[in-house]
Amino acid sequence: MKIVHLLYESYGDVFGIGGAGIRAYEIYKRLKDRHEITLLCKRYPGAQDKEIEGLRHLYVGSESRSLTKTLLSYAVHSVKFIRKYGTAFDVIVEEFAPPIPTFLHAFTKTPLILQVQGRTGSHYFRKYNPVSASVLVGMEQLRPRFYQSLIVPHGHTAATLSLRPSARVEIVPNGVSRELLDRAPAEQDYVLYLGRIDPYSKGLDTLLRAYRVFHASCPRIKLVIAGHGREWTRFEAMLRRLPMRARASVEPLGWVSGDRKAELLSRARFVVVPSRHEVQPIGALEAMACGKALLVSDIPELRDVVERGGGVAFRTGDAESLAQSMKMLAGREDLREMGQRGRDWVKHYTWDDIAVRFEAVLHTVLDRGRVGVQA
Repeated sequence: MKIVHLLYESYGDVFGIGGAGIRAYEIYKRLKDRHEITLLCKRYPGAQDKEIEGLRHLYVGSESRSLTKTLLSYAVHSVKFIRKYGTAFDVIVEEFAPPIPTFLHAFTKTPLILQVQGRTGSHYFRKYNPVSASVLVGMEQLRPRFYQSLIVPHGHTAATLSLRPSARVEIVPNGVSRELLDRAPAEQDYVLYLGRIDPYSKGLDTLLRAYRVFHASCPRIKLVIAGHGREWTRFEAMLRRLPMRARASVEPLGWVSGDRKAELLSRARFVVVPSRHEVQPIGALEAMACGKALLVSDIPELRDVVERGGGVAFRTGDAESLAQSMKMLAGREDLREMGQRGRDWVKHYTWDDIAVRFEAVLHTVLDRGRVGVQA
């Protein structure tokens, strides 16, 4: 099967890579020996068409330090690419992002799948000006209606989308590396956050306020922040506003991967996921794979963690609730039992299994011979 995936983020991208990119790489590196895979990525300064980990990378769009210009240029050039070369592929997977208005369904007859990682909704108004936020919310509501075949990682995401009655939605979750399931857990004196540095969306502002309170009662327990993102400078400014003693106990590591990430996860006392909105965070699944208890915000997308017994929840955006939950969890003696329940759950979510499920969806769409619904 010849697959082209419109993936707006890629390894080496100066704008960073998040869950959508990591998911794509984990799935496709397990399928590359059976299929011919092309990743159509947004161009960034210095990007060159090449093969990375056995996957063909093509970069389209303009080189710019402006993310907005880069995304809009990527949308225009992606459409041009598909109009010219779309028939050379058996199936097209389009990674959905509201700022990338491709409306690709109108430009190809090749079987087309829209992969939707999640919805941001009204949260856009807390991050951007009203005009920009209105456009993004409108695109988020409008564009999925034009597609007949969709993939989402979580059932809650499917329930929030505005779709045509005939649309077919397949749930293909995120996953974990099998090696993490064999890690021996330990509890050292730090709490870990692992994810994108986005103070509002990921709730890092709430976490820092909560840690200020938590540190006064548990001064020996550090807060380790692992991740990167475009808002790192803003995060550093927030960090500087902490009292000196609390600030000295926060360790920002930047991007971590491989053995270093696995080591951090397996030795944390517990892992905190304070997000205001989410899909199915890979970092949370990886933490459970390492046998770690989770402390999560009480949003619907993270409800599974609590229902499966792998962690506890606090009131989203409430620093006092988070601080008290951190104190409670730090003193619990059943952290390993909680972590084991989470591990028992995610052992069915290895990337090997997820890749097979993803591949099956592609075959199904190809066999149906359906394309995006015409406007």
